Amino acid sequence: MHRIGIIGTGDISAAYLQIARDLRLFEVAGIADLDTARAEARGTEFGVPALRPDNLLALPDLAAVVNLTPPAAHAAVSLQILGSGHHVYSEKPLAVRLEDGAEILREAARRGLRVGCAPDTFLGAGHQTARELVDAGAIGRPVAATAFMMSGGPEGWHPNPHFFYQPGAGPLFDMGPYYLTALVNLLGPVRQVGGQATRAVTERVAGHESRRGERIPVQTSTHVTAQLGFGGDVAATFIASFDAPGSDLPRMELYGTEGTLSLPDPNTFGGPLRLKRRGETAWEEITLTRPFQENARGAGLADLLDAAAQGRPHRASGDLAYHVLETMYRTLESAEAGRTLSIESAPARPAPLETRPTWLEEAAGR
Repeated sequence: MHRIGIIGTGDISAAYLQIARDLRLFEVAGIADLDTARAEARGTEFGVPALRPDNLLALPDLAAVVNLTPPAAHAAVSLQILGSGHHVYSEKPLAVRLEDGAEILREAARRGLRVGCAPDTFLGAGHQTARELVDAGAIGRPVAATAFMMSGGPEGWHPNPHFFYQPGAGPLFDMGPYYLTALVNLLGPVRQVGGQATRAVTERVAGHESRRGERIPVQTSTHVTAQLGFGGDVAATFIASFDAPGSDLPRMELYGTEGTLSLPDPNTFGGPLRLKRRGETAWEEITLTRPFQENARGAGLADLLDAAAQGRPHRASGDLAYHVLETMYRTLESAEAGRTLSIESAPARPAPLETRPTWLEEAAGR
């Protein structure tokens, strides 16, 4: 079994540690954080050694290190991991600045190492079954898509909401990677984008009991609309908002010449998935045909580890994450410039996930 380390002990670390325990896709050799008390608490919870980051990077036989630090630290920590000679798998986004994302990819290429990046929810049963339908022509030729992340913002419930309203965050950078990665999985890379961006207020108020009443300056756009152009003349509309107190909009829909797919929330792994064929009056509930119907954060890491061993491309790749990062950056630049902008990066569309990946079969046999 591949041994990995984890740097960063925020809430998401529990998901990776849980999947390691439940599915045995990889073994966590150690967890580290600059806050040693947090690392020790998380390590005790899951029976994993707690270390300082430099000691973790010095562990023998690590196949990869997972970067779960706050977004502003992603680039520096990922470069440190690569510098220690390990593959890196980062939480989203790949970096806060576009140039830092490019530097991570260059450094990995120079060292012959791999970069992986969340989200890997597009590898879940819901969106992989949707991919199977699209590739089989179930909706004909894709024509358009819509995607909506409508929220009133996280300050009412999140224990540390301040970073959501800083540059490099907001609804676009926080939640956009889920939606944009899902669209690229279904349609291929984005070719061009036209954006609009605004913010409803300049200050928010924290509601969580640990910070109730704290004032939060809003320093980034909190309602962003992107008009996305894909290859084959496919047009998509994506809205990411922290300014929507309520909404009945669907999460995602994909429209084709012969039908429509109603897609699952791309921040989840399962369904529901529905299909309405041209000429029919009722929606068809689609049975999911791929693995990972429940939370399986870490599936992208497991795929990277197997791909590195087999010499094949991995799916939740650094190239894909950089493309999503560039798309988000160009959306805001387009909003400021008032014109459509081209997307320079063009990663290969990730390969669909097999019905039963070999690495999942091997884990089941452990």
